[in-house]
Amino acid sequence: MSDTTWDPSKPILEIENLSISFFTRLREIPAVMDFSCTVMPGEAMGLVGESGCGKSTVALAVMRDLGKNGRIVAGSIRFKGRDLTTMTEEELRHIRGSEIAMIYQEPMASLNPAMKVGEQLAEVPMIHQGMSRAEAWALARQIVADVRLPDPDRIINAYPHQLSGGQQQRIVIAMALMAKPALLILDEPTTALDVTVEAGIVDLVKDLGTKYGTSMLFISHNLGLVLDVCDRLCVMYSGEAVETGDVRQVFDKMRHPYTQALFRSIPLPGADKNSSPLIAIPGNFPLPHERPKGCNFGPRCDYFQDGRCNAGDVPMSVVPGDDRHASRCVKWAEIDWAAPPKAGKTTTKLEPGRLVLKMDDLKKYYAVSTGAFGGGLKKVVKANETLSFEARENETLAIVGESGCGKSTFAKVLMGLETATSGQIMLFDENVQNTPIQSRHPGTVSKLQMVFQNPFDTLNPSMNVGRQIIRALEIFQKGSSDADRSEMMLKLLDMVKLPRAFAERMPRQLSGGQKQRVGIARAFAGGAKVVVADEPVSALDVSVQAAVTDLLMDIQRENRTTLLFISHDLSIVRYLSDRVMVMYLGHVVELGSTDQVFSPPYHPYTEALLSAVPIADTRVKKRRIVLEGDIPSAMNPPPGCPFQTRCRWKSQVPGGLCEKEVPPVQVLAGGHQIKCHLSADVLAKMEPVITIAAE
Repeated sequence: MSDTTWDPSKPILEIENLSISFFTRLREIPAVMDFSCTVMPGEAMGLVGESGCGKSTVALAVMRDLGKNGRIVAGSIRFKGRDLTTMTEEELRHIRGSEIAMIYQEPMASLNPAMKVGEQLAEVPMIHQGMSRAEAWALARQIVADVRLPDPDRIINAYPHQLSGGQQQRIVIAMALMAKPALLILDEPTTALDVTVEAGIVDLVKDLGTKYGTSMLFISHNLGLVLDVCDRLCVMYSGEAVETGDVRQVFDKMRHPYTQALFRSIPLPGADKNSSPLIAIPGNFPLPHERPKGCNFGPRCDYFQDGRCNAGDVPMSVVPGDDRHASRCVKWAEIDWAAPPKAGKTTTKLEPGRLVLKMDDLKKYYAVSTGAFGGGLKKVVKANETLSFEARENETLAIVGESGCGKSTFAKVLMGLETATSGQIMLFDENVQNTPIQSRHPGTVSKLQMVFQNPFDTLNPSMNVGRQIIRALEIFQKGSSDADRSEMMLKLLDMVKLPRAFAERMPRQLSGGQKQRVGIARAFAGGAKVVVADEPVSALDVSVQAAVTDLLMDIQRENRTTLLFISHDLSIVRYLSDRVMVMYLGHVVELGSTDQVFSPPYHPYTEALLSAVPIADTRVKKRRIVLEGDIPSAMNPPPGCPFQTRCRWKSQVPGGLCEKEVPPVQVLAGGHQIKCHLSADVLAKMEPVITIAAE
């Protein structure tokens, strides 16, 4: 299996006119058509596009792992000059894992829960290179240190479940690098991780790519991440590559209408929900067996011309003057790419109304036993510590922080799914902190509703859409008859901009964005006044995110709703929210208007969060602040300030105060609150994390 004939000045991976189909009993479903891309040695190629566009199918084709139904029906995939599509299983076995490695989205899918981490890592060189066990373990320990995991000796002797999600993903990356592969395929490797962990992993992947000279195929729907990691970019839509080129060229000089539409639907700096709202891509993604004639993007394109764009297959055409830049559009040379988009509907900023929700010193503790079957020591998990804030009518309050900071616990307590340990929750004029949901009045329940993160888990698969909404109306005691409720249900479908015919559809017949709209319709069935939206768009594609956030804003204006928006995506938070609350390990560490929180002075944790956010804009300059270490456990929080174990400003506070005392809340100008020991002078000298270069 030597590749001595391969010339390192030639592409390491060359995909030419690749077409892949999946065969079902009914029909052949073309998943990828006429796809070509080239990766040079040491180059990182980003593959971006919406769910279902064929990104992962291309990656699995390179690994020759398309399952029983998948088949390459045309084209070639050459790795180091050799065609992978004609290789035998035996030849492929030598290449997979040693020459080409793949990192998947969900780390636990790649780890064996019954084997120690060190054994799983050592297996790779023992199988692929015949290395001795002792050498393989030594190499495993070295690579664990390379991927910046603390205490490598403890980690290699741990089981996967004893590690955090970020640590598990680093182990999967270490496993992929054990055989020093020439090509690394990363399929959405950071989707399930917090932005701070994601920032560390992105830095790690870039450094390791440089250190080992590894070429990369990086699959993501996050354009900001691709800008951080990749040299080149290939944009996919409905099974085809529609634009490819150098990353900065494609970002700044895009030459395909879909690429342009994608950028207009993501919240870049400068987007504002009132004066310059996002522009959602109209229509829906075509199903593989219902693709239109000619250009796949035609039915959703602003520049579509009948008789020309749908006349026949559209080939990739070279954009002259740029480095390997090409576009699959017949009109790319005629479009005025510099023209500003047609102005969306601008709206006036809503003024906050009366106080509808007030929390005072809310605490939520859980008692947890450390032994098996409930025995052993009892420990206390301090999920929420002295939470105090208020929210008004018409207002969007964003709650941000890493996993485990207490965002969802607070939402459960507010909803009545848990009761508070102490403190007070006033909802309108009712004190609800000790009233579980089953004891709350239906009127209170209908006024306070939740939109969940994953629309797939919240709908009953055996009930049609209309029935699910009517069921909510019955529970909230709305309408005096079935006919009344049916009419209300149809009006709710109108409100979330779904066709009335969808009332008859089953959840499986809807896309993710459509399911989320049904979830929103159900939440508003009782005339909700306070809505807790827990990561409501994180499971959706960027183009669908714009439409769903827009919808939430429209409903808010119409119903004067208070929206508590829980998210880890600070770009959407900046775009949507009026005020922001930053949480860390159960504490509110910063609270203020969106402008206050996104500009200095910051709480040191907010500063690190902002530095970690990937932004898909070449004009943005960010100061890099990578947090060392993992979030401490809420069962065993550090003494003093909860953030002191990871804080880069700690040395600025005299007398080791950070390690001894929980900091007080400082109230700065305009009511901006920061829970920190840093003096007002030090806070005032903080530099902005994000700056935008002048045009």
